[in-house]
Amino acid sequence: MRSHRLTTDSSRRPAHGWRFAACLPLLLTCACALHAQDAALAQAESLVGDGQYQEAYDLLAPQQATHPDDAAYLYLLGRAALGVKDAETARIALERSIELDPDRIAAHLALGRAYHALGEYANARNQFEIAIRFENLPSDLLTQVEIYDEAARQALEEGRRTTTFGYAAGGIGRYRVNSTRGTNAFGGGDRRDTFYNLRVGGGLNHAFGNGYALDATLDYRYRYYDARDTRDDRDLRWSLAGSRSFDDGNLALGLRGRVSYRGDGDYRNDVAGFIDYSRNINLENQLALGLSVQRRRYPSGPLRDRSRTTSTLSAGWVRAFADGAASFSFTAHGGRNTATSRPDGDSDVYGATANLDYTFSDSLDAFVFVWWERDVFNTDRIHFHPDALDEGVILRREDNLYEGGIGLVWEFAQSWSLRPEVLYIRDQSNVIGFNYSSTEAWINVRKGF
Repeated sequence: MRSHRLTTDSSRRPAHGWRFAACLPLLLTCACALHAQDAALAQAESLVGDGQYQEAYDLLAPQQATHPDDAAYLYLLGRAALGVKDAETARIALERSIELDPDRIAAHLALGRAYHALGEYANARNQFEIAIRFENLPSDLLTQVEIYDEAARQALEEGRRTTTFGYAAGGIGRYRVNSTRGTNAFGGGDRRDTFYNLRVGGGLNHAFGNGYALDATLDYRYRYYDARDTRDDRDLRWSLAGSRSFDDGNLALGLRGRVSYRGDGDYRNDVAGFIDYSRNINLENQLALGLSVQRRRYPSGPLRDRSRTTSTLSAGWVRAFADGAASFSFTAHGGRNTATSRPDGDSDVYGATANLDYTFSDSLDAFVFVWWERDVFNTDRIHFHPDALDEGVILRREDNLYEGGIGLVWEFAQSWSLRPEVLYIRDQSNVIGFNYSSTEAWINVRKGF
């Protein structure tokens, strides 16, 4: 029996050997093909890195049919197509690359650049903000995307880990305090002043790799009024945050602050810790969530009792439309003011913001926004009521605050823009002294660098 089994097993070996021998050329062919593909991708990556986009495109383009699901190949094809000014091919390749591998940060930057080249500014911003988040940017979509596009160019084409932007703006405007019961009661209603303003600042993003980055910005604003009895405004805003990009989203954790001159030697200091999360639901829609705890402090002077801590939750939605040329966003927020010395006590706050922006061309943009917040206090005290002028009543203070603005941006030369804007503010309260309204109109010239 043992001999028979040995004989039988031995008789089968040659058959296995023939099968292996028959498959060997096929295996060698496949191995050689894979090696050749890897070598081609390595060569293309080197060419893209050296800025030889036409050579890389000529090498990669004929292989599209054999790499429909290769994220690395599609990324390189997109980069090469972008380099030879074929933004549409770049868009198609990079969208598919991100679909297969959403954690590739460079692909988001490259896709943002492709959208920018195609005039799809809203889609471009959604992609850029997966990798880079700058605070204190201008209100308009056109300038925001140009700032992000330059940062992406620095990262992709120059290989810079630290990308930067800067700006300076200045102009002239007119400020009017509108007539309300509150402003009239204190002799400030219907006052008009001419002002001159200056704004300078910039920011940086440092990429550590694996989706981690550090973002920082500074923004200084100054306004000088012609009228002697009007204070000159000074305002310094800053931010510092670490961020992590993953799964088509961005999570940022950091600090932001503001030091403001309030007149008569008084200052206001704001410092907030925040967590912001945004995620692209698809190419046209972005979801944003935020948590902020802010301490507002008046170090000295008559406004000191207004110091308070504000905790806020927010949820927002950004929608690109008109083939990516326009953007609509809506954000709701709610929270509470605590740790305050205000006679009216703590307060609950809730409100909303809506923005609409349309880029007519690569040099013309228009935007409009509205903001509303309701502030409900928790302490009864004697006030003058708007409907009972000069008559004291016991009530709880309730405020409704409104802001609305509209602006136009015309880029008349490379990195130079003319920017007329109008801002309307209305504070309504059941307490006379907190009713206020103003209208501001100005025109600035801005230089980016």
